[in-house]
Amino acid sequence: MTFWRAVGAIVWKDVRAELRTKDIFSSMFVFALLAVIIFDFAFELRVPSMKMVAPGIVWVAITFAGTLGLNRAFVIEQDKGSMAGLLLAPVDRSAIYFGKLLSSLLFMLLVEVILLPLVMILFNLAILSWQQLVVLLLGTYGFAAVGTVFSAMAVNTRAREVLLPLLLFPVVVPVILAGVKMTGALLDGEPFSTLGNWLRLMLVYDVGFTVVAYLTFGYVVEE
Repeated sequence: MTFWRAVGAIVWKDVRAELRTKDIFSSMFVFALLAVIIFDFAFELRVPSMKMVAPGIVWVAITFAGTLGLNRAFVIEQDKGSMAGLLLAPVDRSAIYFGKLLSSLLFMLLVEVILLPLVMILFNLAILSWQQLVVLLLGTYGFAAVGTVFSAMAVNTRAREVLLPLLLFPVVVPVILAGVKMTGALLDGEPFSTLGNWLRLMLVYDVGFTVVAYLTFGYVVEE
C-alpha cells in the first residue's frame, strides 16, 4: 500500500500543479488542435474523402501533443529542483515512474476527450464508439509507458527537447501503426473481432514495455 500511496501522491501533486499553472494541458491541447486544423485544410481539397486520412491525422496529433506533454513531465521537476526530492523519497523508484506515467496518461486522455468531438465536426465522421475508445486507450497507454522512461532519460541532457522525440518515435512505431490501422478499419465498418492481430500487438507492446520500464527505471534516473 505504501507503494501505491506514493504513486497516488505523485499523480495528485502533478494534477494540483497543473490546475494552478495550466502549463501542460493547455499547450498539449492547442498543439493537437492546430495540427488537426492544419491537416484538415491541407487534405480537404486533395483527397476524395477525409475518412481516408482521418486515422493518421488523429494519431499524428496525439503523438505530437503527447510528446510535448511527456517532455514537460520531468522538465518541470528538474527546473524546480524537486527531482532530487523525488529520488530521495523512501519508496521504490518505480513508484515515480508509475506516478508520472499515470499523470501523463491522464493529461493525454483529457486532450483526446476534447479533441475527438472536434475531429467529428471538422471531418464529419462518427469516430466515437466503444471500440475506438478501447483502441485510443491502449495506444495512448503504450505511448505514455515508453515516453515516460525516455523523458526521464532525456531530462538531464542539454538537447532534451530534441532528444526525446528522436528516442521516442522509432520505438513507438508499432503502437502508432496498430492504432492507425485499427482506427481506419473501424471507420470503414469492419467488425472489432477482425482486428485481433493488431489488438494483440498493442496489448503485448503495452505489457512488455511496462514491465521493462518497471525493472529499469531505477537505473535510468541514476546520476
